Amino acid sequence: MIKHVLILLFFPMLLQAQEIRNMTQLFDSLKTHPVTQGDEIRIEQALAGKEIAYSKLYPNIDLFGKYDYASTPTGMLPVPPNDILAMVKDPLVAQPFSENIFRLGVTISMPVFVASIFPLASKAKMMVRSAESQQNINLLKNEAVIVGANANLLYMQALEQALEKKKASLLKTKEFVIIKVNNGRAPESTLLNISNGINQIDILENDLALKKQEVKEIIQSLTGIALSQPIKMDQIGTFKDGGLKSLDPLREKVEADRLGYQAEKEKLLPAVFLQGSYSYNSANAYNNGNHVTNDYTTIGAMVKIPLFAKDQYTQIKKGRLDYEASKNELDRMNLELSSQASQLQSSMLLLDNSIQLYENSVKEKEQLLEIATVSYQSDQMTMEDYLKYEDDVILEKSKLFNAQAEKWQTLMKLCVIFGNNIEEIIK
Repeated sequence: MIKHVLILLFFPMLLQAQEIRNMTQLFDSLKTHPVTQGDEIRIEQALAGKEIAYSKLYPNIDLFGKYDYASTPTGMLPVPPNDILAMVKDPLVAQPFSENIFRLGVTISMPVFVASIFPLASKAKMMVRSAESQQNINLLKNEAVIVGANANLLYMQALEQALEKKKASLLKTKEFVIIKVNNGRAPESTLLNISNGINQIDILENDLALKKQEVKEIIQSLTGIALSQPIKMDQIGTFKDGGLKSLDPLREKVEADRLGYQAEKEKLLPAVFLQGSYSYNSANAYNNGNHVTNDYTTIGAMVKIPLFAKDQYTQIKKGRLDYEASKNELDRMNLELSSQASQLQSSMLLLDNSIQLYENSVKEKEQLLEIATVSYQSDQMTMEDYLKYEDDVILEKSKLFNAQAEKWQTLMKLCVIFGNNIEEIIK
């Protein structure tokens, strides 16, 4: 029974450890994380704005109830003059005038022609497209951050392994140094030098552990997953220059602002509305007190022509400035990203070359270290010179691992700029 309970308690952790084996699983977790769900909400907000804009094309229907009190008898509805004459001649006829009138009815109004509605609706539609494009770009940016962070973890893991290899080498050399010191073939300061070298490795490993924790927190903040080890990544594709897709949200916002500016200007054009009403009226006639009821219906068209609207002129100016500001921002970002994309593409070629050069250099320095080790053991080299060869290997490996991480990060930046699907490039 205890065994089954323990399995149930630790099953979620075991499941997570088993499941997180590739980048796709991290990307899937990102898509359900609140940071991504926030973009979904913004799309819903834009869709609501679109519905509001299009709803202005529909009629407004209102039901009303009303009580009117007047200090003198007031007409329940307009009465033609001939009908009034007939009522006055016969006192038994309840005349539709009273001090207290109850009304119940319905009103309807709808636009027949309002020029500003159509650009406003188009603006709302464009804002939805902008929100959808922004969601896609934000997802790519966050995926790029995850890949870049994981590349840093791989870099630090490789550096840790290199440091462990150096530490093992120094420990082995230390055993030989102890023998030399005991035999009087080397001063005790030599032993202090190599012990200090081992201590420096421990310090570097501790610093790396702190940096790894910071990088893991970045991944956890976007996915909710705490990685214990970096995930191996394979590049199965490369970036495609299909234009600066990352500017799509801003391009669509510029178009939305242009339509908004157009709508504000068109609010000064004549507008045609259809209006109608029906009311059922009830009161006690003022001439004989008898209860009287009647109904009244009106329907008509109204043309509204703005002659002076100071606030609307201000809105037009604001709309123009919003559009010009967005357009200027698009021009600025276009120049900036074009330059950045060109620089990153050049960097990719240089990084590939650097990685190959560093790989060759590491092999050569490892060979030199082997020679230096033998030379030191045969008393043909000082401890200080030998330690320099150990440091050279680590330094060159660090440059290699850093170049590999930088290549991943450069590739991700280009994918975001060109709007490429990162999941089709990373495995």
